[in-house]
Amino acid sequence: MGDHEARGDDFEKKAEKKLSGWGIFGSKYEDAADLFDKGANSFKLAKNWSRAAQVYIKIANCHLKGDSKHEAASAYVEAANCYKKFSPQEAAQALNQAVNLFLEIGRLNMAARYSKDIGEIYQQEQDLEKASDYLERAADLFDSEGQSSQSNSIKQKVAEIAAQLEQYPKATEIFEAIARQSINNNLLKYSVRGILLNAGICQLCRGDAVAITNSMERYQDIDPTFSGTREYKLLSDLAAAIDEGDVAKFTDAIKEFDSMTRLDPWKTTLLLRAKNELKKKEDDEDDLT
Repeated sequence: MGDHEARGDDFEKKAEKKLSGWGIFGSKYEDAADLFDKGANSFKLAKNWSRAAQVYIKIANCHLKGDSKHEAASAYVEAANCYKKFSPQEAAQALNQAVNLFLEIGRLNMAARYSKDIGEIYQQEQDLEKASDYLERAADLFDSEGQSSQSNSIKQKVAEIAAQLEQYPKATEIFEAIARQSINNNLLKYSVRGILLNAGICQLCRGDAVAITNSMERYQDIDPTFSGTREYKLLSDLAAAIDEGDVAKFTDAIKEFDSMTRLDPWKTTLLLRAKNELKKKEDDEDDLT
């Protein structure tokens, strides 16, 4: 470890010396970048991620001085990979620099990929609003590159985050749009009932029985087979329980579905919210009698 670190120091000093000396404008920065790169690799071998990240930022600056934007963006990505080991926030900042450069040079696919990475970092850090912003940006960029399946999978994440933030109309709208897009695709049409279930759960959280009933009719229009599914039965039973103000019926419907198809944590969280709202209404009515 000590040897690798010492080598890293040596390469970094040589690179700094190269930058401060005379040389043909372009080659001076290229030569320094090569030396910094060797230094960064040495720091990585020493597992000194902080020093490695700092050196990759220096490499990016060298490439920017030499007007090599693609190489500069790649260096920011390398810096981000090091920052991920100890500072997610700095990783996101470095990736954002890379995204801006990829956009400048028209590499939209790369910009989309790393916008998605930034969104996922913020999601892990529980900064859901920032996560949503970057994931939406990634979805739009993938769309513009004609990669609709990539875009749709990211949009589902955006919808899930919107629901977590209690932005239920936004979440419902996104899920329904994805379902409409997917129903005519032979590979994706079997996922539609799960997407419509997600949309319906968002409607349940709003607690509006009329809106839920209208949604069920709309989902049947999107997918004519939906009324024969267990997902439809669950939504129908839950809507009836909300309409009747029956917490026990609501709980039983979830248990029955969950015994056959395990509910994921996202669905469980939202259904618990809907149940708590229903229970609150029931308690309020009990207080009035």
